[in-house]
Amino acid sequence: MAMPPESRRTVFRQIAHCSYVDWPTYGSSPLFDRSSLPALESDVRVVAKTWFQQDEHEGVEPFVHTLPLAYVQFDPHDRYAGSTSYEMETLFRLFLLKECYGWNHETALVEYLTQHPDFSEQIGLESVPAQSTLWRSWHHRFTADLRDTVETTARTILIKAQNAGVAVPREPARKLRYHGSESGESEPDDQTALEQAEKITDHVSRIVFPALSLDRGDGCGIHENAYWDLQTYLGLRERLAANEGARSFVIESSRDRTPLGHAHREHIRDLAISEIREMYRQAINRLLSEVAETEQFFRAGIVAIDITEANPFTGDRTGHEDEILGTKKKNDEYAYQWATVQLVGNAVPIVLDARPVRKGESRLEIVEDLLNSAEEMVHVDNVLMDREFDSQHILEMLSQRGLSYVVPKRMQTSEKAQAKRLLQSGQDRYETDRKLHLGKNEWHETTLIYRRKEDSEHDDHQQYSVFMTNCGSGHLTEYGYRWEIESGYRSIKRFMAATTSKDFGLRFFYFAFACLLYSIWRAVDLLVQVALTSEYGHSPMVTADNTLTLLKKETGIG
Repeated sequence: MAMPPESRRTVFRQIAHCSYVDWPTYGSSPLFDRSSLPALESDVRVVAKTWFQQDEHEGVEPFVHTLPLAYVQFDPHDRYAGSTSYEMETLFRLFLLKECYGWNHETALVEYLTQHPDFSEQIGLESVPAQSTLWRSWHHRFTADLRDTVETTARTILIKAQNAGVAVPREPARKLRYHGSESGESEPDDQTALEQAEKITDHVSRIVFPALSLDRGDGCGIHENAYWDLQTYLGLRERLAANEGARSFVIESSRDRTPLGHAHREHIRDLAISEIREMYRQAINRLLSEVAETEQFFRAGIVAIDITEANPFTGDRTGHEDEILGTKKKNDEYAYQWATVQLVGNAVPIVLDARPVRKGESRLEIVEDLLNSAEEMVHVDNVLMDREFDSQHILEMLSQRGLSYVVPKRMQTSEKAQAKRLLQSGQDRYETDRKLHLGKNEWHETTLIYRRKEDSEHDDHQQYSVFMTNCGSGHLTEYGYRWEIESGYRSIKRFMAATTSKDFGLRFFYFAFACLLYSIWRAVDLLVQVALTSEYGHSPMVTADNTLTLLKKETGIG
């Protein structure tokens, strides 16, 4: 069944309105061109996800014949010379259909085409190819890389369709395969895990890093990936600055030319905060698309929003008072502050978005901004935040979005009095409904839950914590997932390059890139665990240093 033009327009209008997606991919990065197979695989992910979310789109066949391929240059992947009876684009669609159905032999494909002349007509096929022609085309005309792309894109189509509740002709494999990744060990040793991590890191880096761009124009002598290679290298050693790192990188890199420290900083300074955030979201969305194809990835669930501080700033902050702020401890120190939204709970702890915090911005603005990004990428059920976000207006905004929340409350006079009464009566837990004033006779209804801390160092009312929630006391245990964001911040700061610059954009880029390295590490670890054990546990099998070392090695693509 051919899809009407209006239906196709709806799909691509939605893609165009998605700020963190560039389609087609080859136009988003100098690392790709129209013949790049990783770019084609990325495009299929983007289109398939949006396509199958439309109620009228059922079945994979309409997607196979409608998928835009006119811009793709198949010539570099065609091993035949001279004129041929069938175009590469047409054959690509035929083998994509064959792989979607899981047919082992070309005979089944020939039978399908004979019985469905409408499909042949829709893809521009004037006659049904012979079985022998199809066999030769697959085994001799298509390159090995193009055959891999057919298998990868078919798997993506099946998974995106199945995730959207569309019937599929066969069950897609949810366990990712990588070149040379054959392991049946139930308890893999460190060497096996590292070898698998190297294959997966290579695969992931080819997906993620092309989302980043310095927009340097054509004809540059130093490959753009050398800049991401250097930035990754800076994250390998704690407190390593660009100048010193660039000098060491010249020795350790296998590249003929590498960036100087000052050139590296200048290019990054040219990036606007909005550009950095958009590139980050594109990179994370690509990472999510990859890990979401495993059944061990829990896409719906819980996010945590928090603000972290850089190391205390000890220099002169004149002219930068709006960016170098006071610390949470309310002392006489100052620091740059960054806000993030991160997956927690059963999900792999990926940082979905990051943003700087400036003086004068309300916590409501920050939370709304980060949630807008998060909800475009994943399905959010529950939001966890620290007590600095215990604003009634934030809680009301979350409820209006249909989200659950758990937020600790700062104890005021009434909460302290209640805690004292609980202490006197020996109660460990207490719930009560509360209305929080929003202004103009408007109120937000929430539930306060008092919980006594075990092994508290206090002997008075401070033994109790008070939480606000709109989802019942059963969700209170989920607040323990917030520790993941704090432990994540420790790793992220470990991955940051050192600098004394007060340039706000440079500082934020260093933080955002460290968040990306952290997210890549956790995603690679998930994929390694799934590949070797078919399960995912939160205790990493692959270390952060392993992943960064492999990334430093693998970013030299192109």
